[in-house]
Amino acid sequence: MRRHAIIFWTAVSLGGFGLLALLLDPGSRMQLLIPLIIVAVVYVLYKFPPRRFNKRPKVKPSKRTAAKLAAKNQAVRKSTPTTKRKQYPFQVIDGNKGKSDSSEDVPKYH
Repeated sequence: MRRHAIIFWTAVSLGGFGLLALLLDPGSRMQLLIPLIIVAVVYVLYKFPPRRFNKRPKVKPSKRTAAKLAAKNQAVRKSTPTTKRKQYPFQVIDGNKGKSDSSEDVPKYH
């Protein structure tokens, strides 16, 4: 874990040193401006996507289709069981391991 931290901080310090050298050199400021513009455009497009990519055509269902859906939803609501317990297809099979013939209900260990 310590080796990863050393590699990370070495990379961050070299990146900071390179960025500082880039900012101090007056001729290379244009090289920094283009990536900043690209990052800004990508961020704005990610945060606020264009509507033409986000829009889905709205289709209004016909009266007949709406009536069918309403009837189906009401039928589903009425036919749902109101039981609180679920019925599982499993059952417990009593084994004979550890059972004694005595009818006492005293546990083996206290």
